[in-house]
Amino acid sequence: MRVDVVTIFPELFAPFLATSLVGKAVAKGMLAVALHDLRDYTEDRHRSVDDEPYGGGGGMVMTAPPWIRALREISAAAGERTPWRVLLAPQGRRLDDARVRELAAKGEERGLLLLCGRYEGIDERVLQTVVDEEVSIGDYVLSGGELPAMVLIEAVSRQVPGVVGLAESVAQDSFRAGLLDHPHYTRPPVVEGLAVPAVLTSGDHAAIARWRQEQALQATREKRPDLLEKVEDKEQ
Repeated sequence: MRVDVVTIFPELFAPFLATSLVGKAVAKGMLAVALHDLRDYTEDRHRSVDDEPYGGGGGMVMTAPPWIRALREISAAAGERTPWRVLLAPQGRRLDDARVRELAAKGEERGLLLLCGRYEGIDERVLQTVVDEEVSIGDYVLSGGELPAMVLIEAVSRQVPGVVGLAESVAQDSFRAGLLDHPHYTRPPVVEGLAVPAVLTSGDHAAIARWRQEQALQATREKRPDLLEKVEDKEQ
């Protein structure tokens, strides 16, 4: 999967792209991330990417021409597989497991092109001309789109076969079946007087599967009851 990222702070991504599963995926060639400095697409000697907003108000707005130039050049370089262009912004569609899988599919098919805005936002005409969708990682505001872009890259990369060692781990992630994940335990068998549930050491795989399903339902009911309305398997 190929992901292009446009940002004014490409240096923020270096440790992220060299660490943990993402770093291994990059090293093995399963994930390719190309960083583009938006200032390289400016045409003035100051390499300006922002200006005062029309209508007044606090803060600065990122100007449209560098973004439009960058996205068109990067898209053209991709040839027939025009990347899916995503602006990370608070007002975008909330990122959830279903959307992660959809974006992963688009990434595998044509690649992703992520826009990391800053300041008060990006000139609306960028959205009207060269952006396919907006994505938000939550109802709060950050100083820029770099951290959301990293969240999106890590989430979609987990969907690429081979990035996570055990495919079963991804299949059993929270939200995959519409529920939260079940509790997990490992050695030692007793911690602070709390023992591992006996069923997990019973060797009865059917009983273990049933216990995990029950625990997943209970966790969802207690922590995210809103998810139960979306569960397709009503038998649960």
